[in-house]
Amino acid sequence: MWVSTKAQYGLRALVEIGLRAPAAVPLKEVADAQGISQHYLEQIAAQLRRSNFIRSVRGARGGYRLARPMDKITALEVVEALEGSLVPVSCLDDPESCWQTGSCSTEALWKRVDLAMRGVLGGTSLKDLVEERKLIEARKLVQLEPAGYIPPQNPVV
Repeated sequence: MWVSTKAQYGLRALVEIGLRAPAAVPLKEVADAQGISQHYLEQIAAQLRRSNFIRSVRGARGGYRLARPMDKITALEVVEALEGSLVPVSCLDDPESCWQTGSCSTEALWKRVDLAMRGVLGGTSLKDLVEERKLIEARKLVQLEPAGYIPPQNPVV
């Protein structure tokens, strides 16, 4: 299974927008923060908007914000919206496309692969990804402190 950069960038953009919720985030800021071409991200954002993951906000403080709560958006929904079907072999979507459907020795394997992938992606919400990002950022901050660093104590008054 190959997940395109479109799906990867789409999820990363949603995480970036989710981190800054409830504020509207300009697409340029998302592109800069994620190292994604703004032009490419605009195309992805259009699909995310049509699929009701984000909505645009006009004005001086405009940009994009989430259209639904983070815990109601799954990675599976996002990837399918940007990629289409995720089945590893076409006969799972269209059994009539293969003359061996029902008698293929690998059919059960591909069904298990499909179920496992759907289970992982469907069981991962945008909220989970945002929380993971927060943990990563917190670890980076801890690593920036010099060895043996002891933060100053608040003086007792």
